[in-house]
Amino acid sequence: MIRAALATLLSASLVAVALGFAGPAAAEAPAFGLPLACRIGETCFIQNYVDEDAGPGWRDHACGRLSYDGHDGTDFRLPDYTAMDKGVAVLAAAAGTVLRVRDGMEDVNVNVIGRDTVMKVGGGNAVIIDHGDGWQTAYLHMKRGSVAVTPGQRVEAGQRLGDVGLSGLTEFPHLHFGVRHNGAVVDPFVGQQPFTACGQPMTPLWNAATAKTLAYRPTAGLSAGFATRRVPEAEPARHGEFAGEVLTPDAPLLVLWSDIMGVRDGDTQRIRILDGDGRTLFDNSKGITGDKAVWFAYQGLKRPAAGWPKGPYKGIVTLARDGKTVVTLERRLEVR
Repeated sequence: MIRAALATLLSASLVAVALGFAGPAAAEAPAFGLPLACRIGETCFIQNYVDEDAGPGWRDHACGRLSYDGHDGTDFRLPDYTAMDKGVAVLAAAAGTVLRVRDGMEDVNVNVIGRDTVMKVGGGNAVIIDHGDGWQTAYLHMKRGSVAVTPGQRVEAGQRLGDVGLSGLTEFPHLHFGVRHNGAVVDPFVGQQPFTACGQPMTPLWNAATAKTLAYRPTAGLSAGFATRRVPEAEPARHGEFAGEVLTPDAPLLVLWSDIMGVRDGDTQRIRILDGDGRTLFDNSKGITGDKAVWFAYQGLKRPAAGWPKGPYKGIVTLARDGKTVVTLERRLEVR
């Protein structure tokens, strides 16, 4: 059994213009720090970069597919809604003065409320900071009621601005971080020079410590878990419905689900479930057709006539590309 979800992954960054995202004369760029309090590749992930393709297609600064047509910022996503509910701070990437803020918009997936409802305020709850010399940054899709600064306030690098949310034109909890200079979009991974070709020299705007954490990751495992009561679906799983799952004698299923970003055409996903003695109960591989921004899938088995073997159980999800494993997720399941 496999079900996949291909996320549109919208982030309505153009709305930042309506918030006053523009500025005066030029000079040396600020050195930006990480704009949220998380561990890249563990508790947050870069889902989308600035679109460097001038045409109708898209490509990121590494000539990968982590973007979409016209995207003008960097999307730092959380693995699920549970992380958002716990609270992840949005931080000022550099010192500056708060220009504008917006708060009060609901945190809700745009597929639930409809795009027309939020199209004019697609950036959701937001903060715009002026760093001087024409440099400004935008922090979009923040959590309702979390904005902690006011217009005219001076902020320092690393100061909390609010929390990561799901407001505006978006389908997943994340922070859209945008950089502009004199009103023009700047990709912080490229620098001030225009992007012209794959592999060109770049002068990123990140400070040295942040740059070390931002190695390009085209694919990442977001989350995984077991389901024993019913077939898992993507949105309930992302909301934590299957957290703390245990296996009871009457459980009808033993299913392992996973959520992976940046899946590519031709990748192979393998799911294994082992019993308490390390014996394989389930082992199946599935080839993937088409690129997937996010791939939610599950596989497993029904309760055998003789009942469930000895636990606890171990689940292993791997994603292989060109013969090499690029993602590994492991989970344990206790028996009650």
